[in-house]
Amino acid sequence: MNPSGLSCFLFLGFIGTLLVVLISHSSYGQQPDPARIPDPKTVVLQTDTSADVWDVYYRFINRKGYRRVESQEAGFQPFVYPEVAYSLQTGFAVGINANLSFTSKNPEQTISTIVSTPQYTQYKQVIIPVVANIWTKGNRYNILGDWRYFDYSADNYGLGGNSRSDIDDRLTYSFLRLYQSVLRQVTPNFSAGLGYALDYHWNIQEVNATPLLNDDFHQYSSGTRSVSSGPTVSLQFSNRRNPNNPQSGFYGNVMLRPNLSWLGSDQNWQSVIADIRKYIPLSSDSRHILAFWNLTWLSFGNQAPYLDLPSTGWDTYANMGRGYTQGRFRGRNLVYLETEYRAALLPNGLLGAVVFANMQTYSDYPNASQFGRLLPGGGVGLRIKVNKQSNLNLAIDYGIGIGGSKGLFINLGEVF
Repeated sequence: MNPSGLSCFLFLGFIGTLLVVLISHSSYGQQPDPARIPDPKTVVLQTDTSADVWDVYYRFINRKGYRRVESQEAGFQPFVYPEVAYSLQTGFAVGINANLSFTSKNPEQTISTIVSTPQYTQYKQVIIPVVANIWTKGNRYNILGDWRYFDYSADNYGLGGNSRSDIDDRLTYSFLRLYQSVLRQVTPNFSAGLGYALDYHWNIQEVNATPLLNDDFHQYSSGTRSVSSGPTVSLQFSNRRNPNNPQSGFYGNVMLRPNLSWLGSDQNWQSVIADIRKYIPLSSDSRHILAFWNLTWLSFGNQAPYLDLPSTGWDTYANMGRGYTQGRFRGRNLVYLETEYRAALLPNGLLGAVVFANMQTYSDYPNASQFGRLLPGGGVGLRIKVNKQSNLNLAIDYGIGIGGSKGLFINLGEVF
């Protein structure tokens, strides 16, 4: 959820130390040293060949320490670390990066996750997101939550795919989002459910130093407040079992959201979001995977608030459009495609690499029915296994886009 971070200095410094040790000991097994057999109450002897950063730490750095039994068993698997990050939209930032996963011994049970990355930034922004994807026993219910509070400022490049990157239009605002829905299993892997969604922006201010180049916000809507509020109806098919790092399967979710004035919306308008993902293992051991992602985000009816329009990096986990800063493109409708090749670099799975390519296109402004030019992006990335029980990776990607756009993108968990 950190879409364009330059570094997580505290944690990555630790990771770097481990990798230096790993390179000098590039081949090691998981069997313990007989001279250091630990108390069986505090450690589980490893009989598999998988590894994460904590295996490296206890084998090569803290040689007198051992992983506790609880960290090796199915159940609650937290991974939390402090971070110092940098991105174009925030400047330097300090905060916490947390992934709380709940695993099960049952391979058919989908892993539940709670992800949060609260930050305070160089530009005095406050960012507090909490995204929950909870599955009850037997995958009978799926409880989805997206709650966030932002005291924010962001570059605004205008509407459509032809917006310029050399403008200096900045929006400041406060933002509250409350999305909550519950889906119930209808048949195996297929669920349907209802929910509620609120997007509330207030204290919206525009600092526009280039009105002759970009006056889209003023022409579209120059209000200081906007509210979108309404119920949601969702249909979902999912047979992927680990949202942190899917090895195979399919995920599809279609959500209809009618925003209604009698529930507080500024006006009646509707949106449909279709999120489709497919994972194809290219080898029997899932060491090579081809992944596909399609996000179609449409708005119709009356005019949606400017800050609620589809935009780069404003998907649920802020991962869409690697190669571009958040908010780089915006329009009434969006079609997004991405493909990624994932490969394990070491037999124990500690290190991996990806190559990715994406494309986004938006409705031209003011013609909402006509899509504009294709906006490609792509890049490469490194994966570091930080928790083998939940199969959680630290993802470090370098992406490029058109017009000189480029940057480092850091995520706890796979991008999609």
